[in-house]
Amino acid sequence: MASEELTSAGQVLRLVAEGTARSRADLARELGVAASTVSLRVQELLDAGLVAESGEGESSGGRRPRLLRLCSNGAVVVGVDLGSHHARLGVLDLGGALLEVREDPLDLALGPARTIGRLAEAIREVAGDRPVRAVGIGVPGPVDVPLGRVVAPARMPGWHGARVRELLAAELDVPVFADNDANLMALGEHARAHRDLDHLVLVKLGRGIGCGVVVNGGLHRGAAGCAGDITHTRVPEAGERPCSCGNTGCLETVASGAALLGQLGAEDLDQVVRLVADGDPHATTLVRTAGRHIGGVLAVVVNFTNPQAVVLAGALARAEPLVAAVRSVLYERCLPVASRNLLITSAVTGADAGVLGAGLAALDAHVYR
Repeated sequence: MASEELTSAGQVLRLVAEGTARSRADLARELGVAASTVSLRVQELLDAGLVAESGEGESSGGRRPRLLRLCSNGAVVVGVDLGSHHARLGVLDLGGALLEVREDPLDLALGPARTIGRLAEAIREVAGDRPVRAVGIGVPGPVDVPLGRVVAPARMPGWHGARVRELLAAELDVPVFADNDANLMALGEHARAHRDLDHLVLVKLGRGIGCGVVVNGGLHRGAAGCAGDITHTRVPEAGERPCSCGNTGCLETVASGAALLGQLGAEDLDQVVRLVADGDPHATTLVRTAGRHIGGVLAVVVNFTNPQAVVLAGALARAEPLVAAVRSVLYERCLPVASRNLLITSAVTGADAGVLGAGLAALDAHVYR
């Protein structure tokens, strides 16, 4: 039974927006609270113009219930997946449905102020005339979520201490939620494709390597927000190769997209994936070897966290030899009890995992609160 005092209008709004509850009776049942508490919260939402009552549902023996529906008035949230050389933007309605996606070139080397300024322009363009209620943004580095601040990023020169949430909120005059990109990808993939699972690990395979961890149905960030940062795990195969983090021998130096680009002389990761698809033997061997390195580190993660699924996302997740190598190593090195029913798969949400997660996080933090 939920606490009557702690049941918020935001919880009610979320259930209506997701379609989980269509009437006050549904809400009382889902929340485990008295009908009077539900009525108070619904009235708050009616007064705020966020929900409306219309039509009648089927009776289960008594008065026919009035049906609740989301009343967004065209308002949206925008989710942003910020990469090292691009920004992917997604527009979501207040029910969390993805309406539109676009991708713009954007170089993080411009620094926080110029990057955020250009990003704000792109957000205004993609939103158009639709009122923006909130923005969520994922960045490729550790984030102090309560402060919305980037902390000691290895692949974002000049961004340490950048208050991304504050900068973007000032540009747009809307509330902003900021987190690590892999965390938000895990959130988006879990919400859209694996909501029935309580424990999941998502690995982002782009120019860098990131990892988001879902425990008991929610994100696990750890004490300082860097839980799941496997890219700077030392691996024997890397020897003494210097890493962007300042250490040597990190996984990133032999298995990241940046490492593969350097080894192949390719322009971008799309070209790497094309080379593999075309059967280029050198590219295929390098990608398969990278997959084995990643799988070796993930085997420790799986044995330690015991997830129900390992999801591979990002550009390199489209390279089948890499996915196959990760799967092979996990089955080879994990405890049988940990891998017996383990799902190992590519992300169902594909390139949209990050914008979905960012948008849903913005809804949770600033609309469903």
